Amino acid sequence: MNLQEADKHFIHTYNRSVIFEKGEGMYLFDNEGNKYLDMGAGIAVSALGYSNEEYKQALKDQIDKLIHVSNLYYTEPSIKAAEYLSKASGMDKVFFTNSGTEAIEGAIKLARKYAYNKDKNSKGEIIAMNHSFHGRSMGALSVTGTKHYREPFEPLIGGVSFAEYNDLESVKKLATKDTCAVILETLQGEGGIYPATDEFITGLRKFCDENDILLIFDEIQCGMGRTGKMYTYQHYGVKPDIMTSAKALGCGVPVGAFAATKEVADAMCPGDHGTTYGGNPLATAAVCKVFEIFEKDNILGHVNEIAPYLSEKLNELKDKFPDKIKDVRGKGLMMGMELYGQAGDVVSQMLKKGVVLISAGTSIIRFVPPLVITKENVDEMYEKLDKILSEVQ
Repeated sequence: MNLQEADKHFIHTYNRSVIFEKGEGMYLFDNEGNKYLDMGAGIAVSALGYSNEEYKQALKDQIDKLIHVSNLYYTEPSIKAAEYLSKASGMDKVFFTNSGTEAIEGAIKLARKYAYNKDKNSKGEIIAMNHSFHGRSMGALSVTGTKHYREPFEPLIGGVSFAEYNDLESVKKLATKDTCAVILETLQGEGGIYPATDEFITGLRKFCDENDILLIFDEIQCGMGRTGKMYTYQHYGVKPDIMTSAKALGCGVPVGAFAATKEVADAMCPGDHGTTYGGNPLATAAVCKVFEIFEKDNILGHVNEIAPYLSEKLNELKDKFPDKIKDVRGKGLMMGMELYGQAGDVVSQMLKKGVVLISAGTSIIRFVPPLVITKENVDEMYEKLDKILSEVQ
């Protein structure tokens, strides 16, 4: 199988350049046997790396028991997974989806239903952030603050306005009596790897509390231990009213979730929302095993140990190439390197050298490796990136 044959049957929404066949630990292998150090983790999904024996066995065991029943019934894995997620997030109630985008759709619906229950005449307006990214379905696009993603698919859902990230006053200026929610990533990913400031997050929480506005945190990419806490908002000492999780929640099995406080979650009643596959036994068995491995292997402790080293090495490159690297920023194992040139050129060259990197926008290299990364892996990436940066114009 080659790329030309593969392209014949796929709708062209991605520019694919490799056919991967298997993975082991921090490494991927293509169908020609080439080995790649993975610094992208399937876009922050494969937190445990590849071919983790405990994880694989849990899925095999569940396949032998039960893969699917409808959501008219409970299953043991889904009950257990909901307990794990509630405990990790500090939320009270959970709804499992098949993806992060679906989780955003559910969060939007929940916020609007909560507002509707309070006031049947509420317009359910939502404030989102410029340069945000929440997904590519119609609802998620509607709260994505990047015009070129939205424009081809308009009209989208109405009642959404966009504030400036890390600018509390811009949020306050947009708020009206019909504002039901503010939604944001606690660490912007696709928009350029921008962490929220303490003042912004604590100020938003206070403002929302004072004005009976729900606060929604999108933790799909930055959550599940990536920044050294299970969820990034836990660095700020605040809790949202609704949060979304996905990606590393299942470490490769399609699963997402939105979770909420009891008061907000109780706005939903049977028939308001649903899913055929969401929270199926196979997906939630994966969620359970992920949480178990996180605890047993002290994944958070490892992130907090290795993240400063990654930051140190990226900043060394910044100091070495001040004419090519504009900035290094991020939190934990979600880091961005902003270039003066095109990130895609460096990403392509690194792939040829056997390192998988991804971009965030046109000028930013995104580093979101599996959370099991070692200092030796960082050094391997550093040496190759150092060489590439010395060669690119």
